[in-house]
This record gives sequence, C-alpha cells and structure tokens, in this order.
Amino acid sequence: MGEIEDGEADHITTDVQGQKCALVCECTAPESVSGKDNLPFLNSVLKNPVCKLYRFPTSDNKWMRIREQMSESILSFHIPKELISLHIKEDLCRNQEIKELGELSPHWDNLRKNVLTHCDQMVNMYQDILTELSKETGSSFKSSSSKGEKTLEFVPINLHLQRMQVHSPHLKDALYDVITVGAPAAHFQGFKNGGLRKLLHRFETERRNTGYQFIYYSPENTAKAKEVLSNINQLQPLIATHADLLLNSASQHSPDSLKNSLKMLSEKTELFVHAFKDQLVRSALLALYTARPGGILKKPPSPKSSTEESSPQDQPPVMRGQDSIPHHSDYDEEEWDRVWANVGKSLNCIIAMVDKLIERDGGSEGSGGNNDGEKEPSLTDAIPSHPREDWYEQLYPLILTLKDCMGEVVNRAKQSLTFVLLQELAYSLPQCLMLTLRRDIVFSQALAGLVCGFIIKLQTSLYDPGFLQQLHTVGLIVQYEGLLSTYSDEIGMLEDMAVGISDLKKVAFKIIEAKSNDVLPVITGRREHYVVEVKLPARMFESLPLQIKEGQLLHVYPVLFNVGINEQQTLAERFGDVSLQESINQENFELLQEYYKIFMEKMPPDYISHFQEQNDLKALLENLLQNIQSKKRKNVEIMWLAATICRKLNGIRFTCCKSAKDRTSMSVTLEQCSILRDEHQLHKDFFIRALDCMRSRQTQGALNESDDPETGCLTDNKPTSRHFYPVALLLVSSHLLVVWLILSLALLLAKYQ
Repeated sequence: MGEIEDGEADHITTDVQGQKCALVCECTAPESVSGKDNLPFLNSVLKNPVCKLYRFPTSDNKWMRIREQMSESILSFHIPKELISLHIKEDLCRNQEIKELGELSPHWDNLRKNVLTHCDQMVNMYQDILTELSKETGSSFKSSSSKGEKTLEFVPINLHLQRMQVHSPHLKDALYDVITVGAPAAHFQGFKNGGLRKLLHRFETERRNTGYQFIYYSPENTAKAKEVLSNINQLQPLIATHADLLLNSASQHSPDSLKNSLKMLSEKTELFVHAFKDQLVRSALLALYTARPGGILKKPPSPKSSTEESSPQDQPPVMRGQDSIPHHSDYDEEEWDRVWANVGKSLNCIIAMVDKLIERDGGSEGSGGNNDGEKEPSLTDAIPSHPREDWYEQLYPLILTLKDCMGEVVNRAKQSLTFVLLQELAYSLPQCLMLTLRRDIVFSQALAGLVCGFIIKLQTSLYDPGFLQQLHTVGLIVQYEGLLSTYSDEIGMLEDMAVGISDLKKVAFKIIEAKSNDVLPVITGRREHYVVEVKLPARMFESLPLQIKEGQLLHVYPVLFNVGINEQQTLAERFGDVSLQESINQENFELLQEYYKIFMEKMPPDYISHFQEQNDLKALLENLLQNIQSKKRKNVEIMWLAATICRKLNGIRFTCCKSAKDRTSMSVTLEQCSILRDEHQLHKDFFIRALDCMRSRQTQGALNESDDPETGCLTDNKPTSRHFYPVALLLVSSHLLVVWLILSLALLLAKYQ
C-alpha cells in the first residue's frame, strides 16, 4: 500500500484492459463517519493519512464511490515506551524484594547474588532502550529495513490503518478497517533456535525433567505467586488509606461517614485475607524456612499431629522434579494460620466497636424522647458509656492492631512468594532472562497493534448500542490473519507471533474520561495482567453505557489463523512440515468457537434473534472447521472465512506478514474487492479490473525500492532496471544472467553520474 507526498493531489485515470476506472488521488484528513466530534480523538492516534477515491460500476450499472485511506499510528512508539517503563518498575520492585528476603544459607545466598547481578543488567538494558526510543522523532512507524535494530526491537513493523469507506447508490454506507502490521517477532534475537513457542516448551521441559538443586514450581504456581504479590502491593496501601478514613470519620463523629468508611475497609480487608487462601503460600513458607541458615522446622506438638514423623530439616532441599514443592503434610500450618487469621479477627473487633459506638450514640440521642422499653439487652449494655469525644480513642488501638497484623502477614507472604520467583530465575539464569526479554519484545509489538485497533474500533462504533453492549457483556474478538510460511526463519517468526498474540489474553481495557487534551492511552499492571486505560473526551465519554463509565474492564479474545502463500510455503508443503500451521489454526478455531458460544449465551435474546437473521455464523464456523481439517495446500478459504466471521461479530481485523508490505497489500486489496463484490454489488466483470486498479503502480506506488512508502518519497514513472528482464528468462542461461548483471551495473553507474 503506497504513499503520496503530503500536499500532492492529482487526478489519474487508470486504463485496465481497455476499460477505464475513474480514480482521484488526494491527501486529506481522515473522515469520521460518526461525526466531527470524534476527529480530535482520532487524530491524536492516527497520523499522515493518504487517501484515494475510486469509482466502480455496480451490477445494476450504477456507480459506487470508494474512499481508501492509509494512516500511520503514533502508538507504534507510544505503547512500547509505556510498556518498557512498566517492565522497569516491575523488575526494580522484584529485585528489591529479592534483596529483602533476609538471611539465607550460603547456597541460596550465592544464587541470590547471581540472580540480582543478571537482573540488574537486564533493567539497565531496558532503561537504555527506553532512552533511545525517547530520542526517536520524525517517522511514526518502524520501517521493515529497521526490523533488525536493537533499539527498535519493541516497536511493531509498519503499523498502519487500512480503511475503505463505501458509498453505495442503494445500500447503506459502510466502513471496513484492517490493521496491517509486521508479524510480532524478535528479529534482532534471530530464529536460529526457533521462536517462543518452541523455546518456552523446551525450557519448561528441561526444568521439569532435569535434576537440579532448585525447587521446581510449575508456571501456574509462578504466575500465582506473581498475582498474589501484585494483590498484596495493591491492597495493603488501600486498606491503610481506608483505615485512616475510618479514624477521620470517628474524629468528626459522623455515623454515616463512619459506616461508609467501615464498609470500604471491610471489603478491601476481605479481599486481602482471601488472597492468602492458597496452598502455595504455605509451601513457600516452608521452602523459605529450610533455606535459612540452619533452617530446622520446630513444630509444636498438637493434638491432631502428635505422631508426626521426624525428619532432619537442617539439610539442603532435596533435588526433586515436580514433587519438590513441600507438601501439606510436611508443614505445620498453625503459626501461619494464626497470623493470617489475626487480620480477620482484628477487622471483626473494629466492626463490633463501630456498631457499639453508633448504637450507643443513637440510644443516647433517643433516650429523652421515645423509650418504648421493648429493646432486648445487647452486648453494648455491658460496655460503659463513652462520651462522643472518645470515638477516635476507642477505634485507634484497634486500627493499629489491624495494621500490625496485616504488616506481619505481608512481610511473611512477600518473602515466601519472592522465594518462589527466585527459583524460576535461578535455574538456567541467562536463558530464563533472555526468554523473558524475547517475550516482552514480541508482546510489545502485538500490544501496540491491539491498542491501535481497539481505539479505532471504539471510535467508529461509539454510537452503536449493540456494539457497546457486546463490548461490556462479552468482549471483542480480535482476529489476526497470518501470511507467514512454515519454512526457514519464518517458522520462528510464526512461533513468536503465536505466543505474542496468545499473550494478549492478559490485556483488559478500561475507558476513562480525559481530563486534558492528552488522550493517549496509559498502561498499568504487570506482566501477567495489563490494563490499558483509554481516554475519551467528555462528550464521547457521556455517550457510553453506565457499566463502561463505571470502569468495568473490557476483555478481548485474540485468535490467529495462518496460511502461508508464498513460494517458500510451496517448498514447505512439498518437502517440509506444515504441522505448526495446522496446530495453530486448530487451536485458535476452538478459541473462536468458545467466543461464539459465550456471545450466544450472554447477549440478550432480542439482539440474538436480530443478529441471526443477518448472519449465518454457525454455517460459517462449520465451513471454517472443514477447511482447517481438509489440510488443503495454501487454503486461502480459511483466511476469507475467518475474516468474514470476525466482521460479522463486530471484531477487530489484522493482517500480518513478515514486513506488512507485499503479501499484506495483496491480501488487503483482495479482501476489499471481495467485500465490494459480495456486500455492495460490484459488477462481476469489474472484479479483476477493480483489483488491478487498486494494485496498480499509479494508485499503490511502492513497486520499486525508491517508491517504498517506508522511505516517504516518490520518484518519476521511469521503470528501473529490474523491470527490463523477465526473471524466468534469466534462469534459462547463466550467460544471460551475466549479461543482465553487466547491464544493470552500467545503468546504475549512468544513473548516479
């Protein structure tokens, strides 16, 4: 998809097979189908639009007008910078927690020092990359020629919006968006050993099956440890804040404010206590205890465990695989349960005291008026009456006790769960961190495209009640069309892409009202759970449903369908292996089918009945499954069916190849012409002509290197030397190849002289 220099506007008539197709090329601001109010919001995300107008005949010999637009997105650099800053903050916090593990035995202490050395180096690398990205100015996208640059690893390749707006004589005007981007992959890291899918599987298999001097925790347990640590870090300051608000309400003698503050404190404290209802915390406490110098389990005798086996606990941890996590029977839970339960008991004391104070206050106010004498004796009758000035003094010791109990729980839980994370880092240290880096790189590229697609979809469907209801009730399907081959380096790219897109399931969106002119999205969270806050101007924000305005998290369901279409895929199908592509397509079909079931279950019946009249999605899904299972070579029907299902489900469409240029542009133009034919009655005799018109050099540009949109310039219409000689002819004779090389060199010398 080519570009035209800013300010250039001309009229072109393309003669295709003797039939002229009217075409107007222009460069203008993006149109908004939802009104001019959305333009500032959209312009804050998109940049440098290139627009073209076409006119094609319909089946009833009338004319349809097509407006095609390509825009860059400033999110190409903004999202990676946000994400890297988040990673740096998370890693610095983790490193500090590892330092604060306390005294460890020499074996574990040496491991900790080694881990911290490597982790500090990784943080420094992230900081250097962020510094270099902050210096980037000018272009708002990364060209394919820069995909191997280390400082631009986190930036997606050729991220663009491809928009087609159709004005049909009889049908309703329609808008079709496709986000085009290079396949998310770690090009600088290379693909010699494969991509993330293979590397992660190999790494986890070695950790599970190889004997080593570390405690093995499964990826699920490691993820759980990160989740609990994150909950602790979020809830502890919130509980402290609500406790202070409760004391402030007590000092003001406001019963209503006291009740509200107590309600918030109770909710957050219950979430805090619930976070530790996991066997992982108990087993991690035991593992950390045995890692202390001379760690010996001193179990006090108890009635239910009086005949416990005695085992020497002063020895280093046993070298085991999956069974290396201490079991429930190996650990005395009494001490931890007592500390953990003290938080709940402290909260109950606060609740009881607040009830007593409010009840006593209400009784004193009504004692002179209506004494019905029918009240039953309550617990408050046993408490001496306190003046109103004593509310603060009565609650302060209880609040202090709650904070102390909570601090003890947090200290123990943080240390034990940080010890779990230390195990993951300690085994195969360089490889573990390099895998984390690679995954961060791929995810950053995928997330930048997703955020761009979500914002554009939200803008175009902002006033569609059905879409907004689907958004907060079910979530959005995000369909990626992959055109990578399963041959050579592109196998590794596909493996990276599959993991990066799957990781997008960890992302949720939250729409907030913009308080200033800055409407760029903000990312919060951690590696296992991200929240992207999308800012909307006040007028747009007010049009949203109440659930979204109240901050409900909006989820996405990413799916990837890949079909290799180039000559390398031909080699892979004849002499190689296409099982990777087949397994990816099958897995993602199941995800798509799961989304469809959720959609049919959660959406209201009236919407479903109207929806089914318009779309026969069940038949499309069955057809897609048949094509996936048929194992037909280069079955592009898979791509067309998946794209159709995505559009009918109000989803976000992506098209990706290695660099989002040749294969991507061919796929997008074919999809656009197919939509014109199937949805807007394009004349059957003009399908190929419309396709050639959209792909022609004058309309698309970028058929030679000097016209590449990545360079941002156009040259004259003179053909370059590579167009002079058919490649097939050169392959016939080596003599012709030598002649071609000599002539090409002579032409290049003449050109630059």
